[in-house]
Amino acid sequence: MEVYLDNSATTKARPEVADIIQKVMLEDYGNPSSMHIKGVDAERYVKDAKDKIAATLKCKPDNIVFTSGGTESDNLAIIGSAEARQRSGKHIITTVIEHPAVKETCAFLEKKGYEITYLPVDDEGVVNTKVLRDSIRSDTILVSIMHTNNEIGSIQPIEEAGRIVHEVNPDTYFHVDAVQGYGKCRIIPKKCGIDLMSVSGHKIHGPKGIGFLYVGDRVRLLPIAFGGGQQKGLRSGTENVPGIAGLAKAAELIYKSLDDDTARLYELRKRMTDRISVMEGVTVNGSKDHAAPHIVSISIADVRAEVMLHALEAKGVYVSSGSACASNKPAVSATLKAIGLKESLLDSTIRISMSVHTTQEEIDYAMDCIEELVPKLRKYTRK
Repeated sequence: MEVYLDNSATTKARPEVADIIQKVMLEDYGNPSSMHIKGVDAERYVKDAKDKIAATLKCKPDNIVFTSGGTESDNLAIIGSAEARQRSGKHIITTVIEHPAVKETCAFLEKKGYEITYLPVDDEGVVNTKVLRDSIRSDTILVSIMHTNNEIGSIQPIEEAGRIVHEVNPDTYFHVDAVQGYGKCRIIPKKCGIDLMSVSGHKIHGPKGIGFLYVGDRVRLLPIAFGGGQQKGLRSGTENVPGIAGLAKAAELIYKSLDDDTARLYELRKRMTDRISVMEGVTVNGSKDHAAPHIVSISIADVRAEVMLHALEAKGVYVSSGSACASNKPAVSATLKAIGLKESLLDSTIRISMSVHTTQEEIDYAMDCIEELVPKLRKYTRK
């Protein structure tokens, strides 16, 4: 039996997504900047994609800028707004649990003379909004807080944070990395006070190498890529039309049944955590009341994460030892350290992440495997 539970790393594309990508690549392959009918047909896919994605956010199609994925969206949002607004200030606020696409971008700006404030989180991985309020200054040009943590699944109080940002300093932009939240929760940027929001296609059963940045009406960005001036100069380069069409189809499908899928995922999550809670020396990390429906982080005392990962792999179960963007590196998870996880558990934590295709049978099988493996691996570790 094969059970894929690493959906926070990437998801399997839906057949409908693959179909439209193939059609665009083989039939409607024109350059959207070309003036002949092939170009017009390609441009129509781009326009249609903006309409479909805008509908999921209740925003205008012009608010959508296509990118190569979440990392580029984060870079464009942070560097683009910082460079555009440096005369207003050079202070940026983010959190200690951000994805490297945000954290490393802020580190890059820090070397260029920007001041970065890193907000702490509590033991459930949630930002304290009072600390956020106290950190905002007259020269704060950007606040960047992720929607859902990619390692432990804690959902941040985005709506409250957005309100605070604009109350304390109306000129400050509010950026949200929603790579793990879009398609799992309903996010309405205007309702949440979001000025910029990053999304990636391959987290919602779309293709890799495509994503978008929501850019609010009041936002002024400088581009970080230069060329032919596509997408109103914000992101030059020939549009990835097959990817854009696939992303739009994935977004359309995942929001079509979002409420039912989310409710079912929360049921599976509870089924999983109920079984974990009775396992000796196995604990669930993250928020109890503000947890994402699809991510479960568990620490297994006396069993190294890498050993458990490969033992599960041998049984056809695929999980992660943390963020896929950092899982091949020896560095200790900043998120797990930030929530105060015991040092002995930092290297004993795995991430299980589900998708709309995950079944109860798959979860039960994975839990059976973990229950079987834990005592065996502990015995091996003690030798």
